[in-house]
This record gives sequence, C-alpha cells and structure tokens, in this order.
Amino acid sequence: MSTLHKIALTFIKSIGPVTAKNLLAYCGSAENIFSANKKQLLQIPGVGEKTIEAIRGTDALTRARQELDFIEKHGIEVLFFSDEKYPKRLKNCIDSPILLYAKGTVDFNQQRIISVVGTRNATSYGKNLCKELCEVLAPYQVLIVSGLAYGIDVTTHKECLANHIPTVGVLGHGLDRMYPKIHKTVAQKMVLNGGLLTEFPILTNPDRPNFPQRNRIIAGIADATVVVEASIKGGALITAEIANSYNKDVYAFPGRTNDVFSEGCNFLIKTNRAGLINNANDLIYYLGWDAEMKVKQMPQTTLQLNLTPNEQRVIDALKNGQLSIDDLSLQLNIQQSKLAIVILTLEMQGIIVSLPGKIYKLA
Repeated sequence: MSTLHKIALTFIKSIGPVTAKNLLAYCGSAENIFSANKKQLLQIPGVGEKTIEAIRGTDALTRARQELDFIEKHGIEVLFFSDEKYPKRLKNCIDSPILLYAKGTVDFNQQRIISVVGTRNATSYGKNLCKELCEVLAPYQVLIVSGLAYGIDVTTHKECLANHIPTVGVLGHGLDRMYPKIHKTVAQKMVLNGGLLTEFPILTNPDRPNFPQRNRIIAGIADATVVVEASIKGGALITAEIANSYNKDVYAFPGRTNDVFSEGCNFLIKTNRAGLINNANDLIYYLGWDAEMKVKQMPQTTLQLNLTPNEQRVIDALKNGQLSIDDLSLQLNIQQSKLAIVILTLEMQGIIVSLPGKIYKLA
C-alpha cells in the first residue's frame, strides 16, 4: 500500500480506528478506499453519505503529503496496522490506532514489555520505587513504556536510561514538538535506546483530550501496566482501567492510607483492579519471567480426547513453548473472547496450565 494513502486514511474526518479497519477489510487497501465509487462504499457497514463525502474530498490527501514530507525529512517510521513492525499486542485491541509514527531504535514486538504510569507529582517514595524497579528489571531484556510526562513517567524513563533499558515515550502530540519542553534532552537520549511513539500527526498541539487517548496505547502495547503512585483521579487510573478492559495485567505498589498520591494505587488493589506488588521481584514472579522455558511432549492420554479443531490448534501452538493469550490470538487468528472459552476447556481437561501473566503451556 502507498504510504501516502495510509497516512491520508487517518485524516478523513469522522473516521476512527474501527471504521478505518472496516474500510480496509472491505476494500483491501488504503488506495482502494480512495478510488472506490459511492455504490461500493455504501455497502460497507458504518459508512454513510458524510463519510463518503469526506473520503472523496481532497483535504486528506493534501494533508497527508505535508505529513509525508516531514517524516521523510526527519527519519520517522510509519507503522501501519497491517505492517509486521506494528506492535502486535496493541493490534489486538479493538480501538488501536490504524497508524503510528515512531522514531528510535526499538522493537515494539520484543518478548517482554511493561508500561509504567503514575502521578505527575511524584514523591521521593515513588521515585525510589521507579529506581528499584528499573535496577531489578535491567537483566530481563525488557522494554519499558511510559508517557514522558512530569513525575513518575519521566523518572521511569531516566532510570531506564541509567540502567541501559530500552524505553519508549508515548506522546499526546506530533513528533514536530516536545511537551513538556524540559524533557527534550531525555527524549533525545531515548531515541538512541528506545524511542518515541505517537498516533498524532505534526501540527497537533498537546491538548488535554489527547492524553487520555494516548493512554490506550500505553495500556495496549504492553504485557502489563504497573502503577507506581497515583491519586484517585488522573491519567494513571485511566490507563489502568483501559488495561483491564483489554484483559491485560495491572499491578500497583501500595502506599500509606493517608497519602494522597497512593490513594489511587490503594483503590486499584482494594477493588481487585490491580495486583499488589511490593517490589520488582513480585512483578517478575507474577509475569512468569523466571519460570523455566521447557517444552513438554503431549501426554499420550490426550490423544484419546475428542478435541475440536480450535482446541487442537491451541495444543499444536503450545508444543513449541509457552505463549500468552495475545500471542495465541494473533498466531491462530481467533478472537480473544472465543479463545478464552477454548483455553478454559483445555484447562478443565488438564491438557494445558496457566502461568502468571496470562501465559499458557502444555501440562
């Protein structure tokens, strides 16, 4: 597909990620969306007269040419929904962006990815937790994602850099600017070991509504979200809520009951929206990173079972090693809602077992 048309698809007014994916499914490519006639487009669910008018206008392609000139000049990579480099964990989320702009050296599909979020008013307690977390996780070849905001976010990025951990900042604006400006030096260092990521094009201001929107990327791109410090209201709790809606693991550090910036973490733990972790080793345990990676032969007794085709496919996939539900869903092209039923059936029959972090292996 033409990069120009991929970008232009994101500039069509009234078309969000879900409708854009629907258009791609019916038309086959971004170019075909722009060349399709009215009759063809009207047959697509969710597409009406206003959408067709927007598609057939010239604004989207004109704006896309401006964007393309900028990204080519500044070495920015375009990650389209159908590209191999697009973050596979994020791709599995229903409202994931159709296109991302990335700058840096990072692999968004590496084996271990976590997101770390928290208050902009980080205390010494929260900053120390970030420091200890990064120091312990350094040997695990993990990618750590945050939002490059004040407080816990930037502290996490700085500790990653100090411990040579690749780290990515997800932005609420385009790559033609940096907000807050004071984090520009940190961002430049991150590009050398990690990167910057955004769904927003150039000329996008860091307006308030953009940040809750970008939080879904922070939640969706990782295996788990860790909340370090958070008040009862704010972006960190929004990110945790989104991660839960994506069936992702959420963990939180507890704090004192009278501490405003631990109130959000304590609430998440109290309401079973997050698992309690006291230190990085707890996180490693829950995610199963220390579990031995052993491939076991299928027990002979399971060959006697009357398996459905999808059950057999799951078993065959797990013969090669442990896999998360995200990986199984993508590899087998089965929706997570359907896959969860298959997995539960196999667990009940004792064929597979679950590990911390929604990872599965043969029994």
